Amino acid sequence: MDTYIYTYASYEDERSLRALEMRSLFGSESHTSILESSVKINPSRSPFMKERLAVIFEADSYHELLEKVATLQIGETFKVMYVKTGSVEEPFEKRRAIEREVGLQIKGVADIRQPQRLHGIMNINGRWVFGDYVKSESVWHQHQQKPHHYSTALSTRVARAVVNIAIPDPTRIRAIDPCCGIGTVLVEALSMGIDIKGSDNNPVILAGTRENIEHFGYSCEVKFEDIRNITKQYDVAIIDLPYNLCSVISPEEQLEMLQSARRFADKVVIVTVEPVDGVLLEAGFVIVDRAVAKKGVFNREVIVCR
Repeated sequence: MDTYIYTYASYEDERSLRALEMRSLFGSESHTSILESSVKINPSRSPFMKERLAVIFEADSYHELLEKVATLQIGETFKVMYVKTGSVEEPFEKRRAIEREVGLQIKGVADIRQPQRLHGIMNINGRWVFGDYVKSESVWHQHQQKPHHYSTALSTRVARAVVNIAIPDPTRIRAIDPCCGIGTVLVEALSMGIDIKGSDNNPVILAGTRENIEHFGYSCEVKFEDIRNITKQYDVAIIDLPYNLCSVISPEEQLEMLQSARRFADKVVIVTVEPVDGVLLEAGFVIVDRAVAKKGVFNREVIVCR
């Protein structure tokens, strides 16, 4: 079974959300900056992942690992990188020396500027690991520069984590954001190749929503439609419940919205600033997992329901 090692970085306020994303993607969580799994995920999907190492060799000692690496023959140009784990902090010069020594063992052509293949070496609490290396690209960060913004919209970083929580495996999944607002969730989902539709009952913002999507080269259906009128069936719905002064809804309307979602989606991920457990249960949902996304003193709950 293949083994993949992921390194993570997050702020203290993001630990709960990061843990829920881990559980959703991998079925388990790590309380350190490293997670090992047999599940292969593109590290650029997560706002918290830094890199991924697909293990080729591992050993109890550095010299034993060198012997194993010496059996490797590569037909492409390559570069070796020392991956810092937080558990063993080697000085800069020591890390460069290890990269050179490991690279010299490989039968192939090294190229430190434009390699065709990247390899990583890690020391995880005395256990040495070598493998194919992929660095995360902060795609969500690029999406901050969109033409239109909405004061109460999720940050791109939180939106990306919520999409991963809702749709860990996009294969043959049909998703909807029925309160899509300015399209933050839609853009993150589309950048991962997810089949998603958007709708909202506020026609004023939808032109900006479509422009935001087109700005990044994506496309999807965005309709002027109330959540209570949706008739098509979806595998997943992501709902950031309205809460600002311009989107005041009564408890009865909130229940109607959630009952509608229960009808047209098999799985629903709710983002809310208010306690809604009672309404979710009344709507017929079972709460299966949850997290808190903090920003200073402002908290949002992310609730996974079926």
